[in-house]
Amino acid sequence: MSPPADQLPAADGSPELRDLEDHYGSYCRAMRMLVREGKSLKNVQRTVCWQQLARLHDCRPARYQEPDALYLKLWRESRSGGTAASKR
Repeated sequence: MSPPADQLPAADGSPELRDLEDHYGSYCRAMRMLVREGKSLKNVQRTVCWQQLARLHDCRPARYQEPDALYLKLWRESRSGGTAASKR
């Protein structure tokens, strides 16, 4: 089991941090699926993907946005029919 975010080393060589970064795309896809399913913010905040995205943001705030911001972005995209996602 990984240590809490406040105990996770922020050094580039950290195996825990590298593992989190390697799975960043998976966490984002999981959140996108939850948003598409219509899950509320409160429910999404209880998930593993939310916890891992929060840990990444805590360790590297300049590189990874807050999970709240990602949820809001994905929620807006899902409400607009996904047109913002298709423009990328």
